[in-house]
Amino acid sequence: MQRRTLIQALGAMAFVTPAAFGTGAFAQDYPSRPIRLVVPFAPGGVSDTSARVIADKLSQRLGQQIVVDNKPGASGNIGTAMVAQSAPDGYTLLLGFDGTMVINPHVFPKVPFDTVKDFVPVGKIGDAALILITHPSVPAKNLKELVAYSQTRPDGLSYGSAGTGSTPHLAGELLKARTGLKMVHVPYKGGGQAMGDLVGGTLPVLYTAVAGAQQYVKSGKATAIVVSGANRVPALPDVPTLEESGAPGLVSDSWVGLLAPARTPREIVDRLSKELNAVVNQPDTRERLATLGIVPVGNTPEAFGKQIQADLKRYGEVVKTANIKVE
Repeated sequence: MQRRTLIQALGAMAFVTPAAFGTGAFAQDYPSRPIRLVVPFAPGGVSDTSARVIADKLSQRLGQQIVVDNKPGASGNIGTAMVAQSAPDGYTLLLGFDGTMVINPHVFPKVPFDTVKDFVPVGKIGDAALILITHPSVPAKNLKELVAYSQTRPDGLSYGSAGTGSTPHLAGELLKARTGLKMVHVPYKGGGQAMGDLVGGTLPVLYTAVAGAQQYVKSGKATAIVVSGANRVPALPDVPTLEESGAPGLVSDSWVGLLAPARTPREIVDRLSKELNAVVNQPDTRERLATLGIVPVGNTPEAFGKQIQADLKRYGEVVKTANIKVE
């Protein structure tokens, strides 16, 4: 009787063991082959460059190659959806951006992924501060003066951004709603074209990334009004923050972080988070990211997840109030 019971128990364990214990064993061997890091934008931009900085360093720590795979299209939706549909085994990761993850779900009629249900946060890499700049002909040198000047013009001031539904666009709408700044949005197909018009004098105001604006501010071809982050930007230390300019609670940085498909084993997420933080805190990594206009952060999956949830709610309210839609 005892022998039969033992045989039955061992037989049951044969079925239970792979499901119950396979994940842990699998996670202990991770990674055993190259990892794909999907960047949902074209090669050559700040997003692609930051991905390669992180991938090179992370490869060294994990002992496996991390291949950057650019999958552009639909404002980042195509590449992001690809990762959402990938196997949750830690071998396909996403370089996620606030625009794609927390703005697109509100401005597009439908996106092929659910930011919360389809992904697990690994950690935030850093924040890319935005900056509000004007053409030197605009007679305002700070936010208070710009608000006052905009209200003297019947149609307000035109302000450009990288496109409808972009982070700078929503940051501008949020600023309008909270400060009384009278502006009309002019969408461009990328920040470079908008910068060209501002420097040329056909666009009076532009909300854009610090990385693309700093050279024009330093040369006097553009006037810096305010940066959108919680702290001043090292590249432009004399430019005040929104808080310092009398507009508290309006931090609207653009961020970049690492995510994995939902249901990726916790052991793998924790390993990736640990190594990502180590990479982000390396002095040469921080210096390289800084040249791209990214302030290195590094945090836990929980902290990154909370920010994603908060930003989804915040930008959803902005989109609804401003009635922003991408057709």
